[in-house]
Amino acid sequence: MTAPVIVGTHHGAGTADALALGRWLAEAREAPLLVAVVHPAPSAIGSGRVDAEWVADRYRAAERVLAEARSTLGDPPGVEYRIIASSSAAHGLHDLAEQTGAAMLVVGSRATAPAARILAGSTAERLLAGSVCPVAVTPAGGGGAPGSAGRIGVAYVDTPDGRAALDAAAVLARQTKSELRLVTVVAGGDSALPFMIGDDAERAFLDTARETYERALRHAAATVPDLPTRWEVRSGDVVEELAALAEVDVLFCGSRGYGPARRVLLGGVSTRLLRNAVRPLVVVPRA
Repeated sequence: MTAPVIVGTHHGAGTADALALGRWLAEAREAPLLVAVVHPAPSAIGSGRVDAEWVADRYRAAERVLAEARSTLGDPPGVEYRIIASSSAAHGLHDLAEQTGAAMLVVGSRATAPAARILAGSTAERLLAGSVCPVAVTPAGGGGAPGSAGRIGVAYVDTPDGRAALDAAAVLARQTKSELRLVTVVAGGDSALPFMIGDDAERAFLDTARETYERALRHAAATVPDLPTRWEVRSGDVVEELAALAEVDVLFCGSRGYGPARRVLLGGVSTRLLRNAVRPLVVVPRA
């Protein structure tokens, strides 16, 4: 069976954004859409035992969440709705992704997120600490509908993890017939050169860095000759520049450069993007 796109739902404003992105991704991939909600699993008898009546109440609440999701989606055919019992929402979704070989997990921002900004909640943060598939987090409303921009963004660096992000973005670009937009940010002088003194040294270093990044971007674009691709090097604060990238449907970034293979692991940039980005952010597992 084609790997499904999983949307983790809850009773909150962020669910509608996650459902919209999940539906677009599933349709683009011609993949099943699996909408899931997690409720507490009964614990073994002991000090941590969960009251059976409370568990039953949480199950009924989960049923209401799925009913809301059906209403939001318009209940199209081919969508599966599933209630999962687990010790936590992140654990339940993580297990479901492993069991189904999911293509992607999609979750929304927490309820307190500023309008049109990502603010990852605890479930998203825990999923992003070891998921076996890419994890997408949507902003709290705002922006165009998924697919309206016609561009797939990549926060590109010439590393194995940056290339993994490019590969994943290229797959979606082909499926949606979108343009690829590759962006590399050269940090501003104070960030890049805390150890150098003098404008001349700073300019020489930044010019060399820009040339290196431009060569890497040209080479990266050449690896996807079948896709319309644009690239650019920006200057400034890395997170601020990437977070403000509004002209794409989604922004792909790689995991940090160390840790277990084939797992999502947040790095410094991706962690901060999950508190600032204006477009859906997809973090790709390590290669």
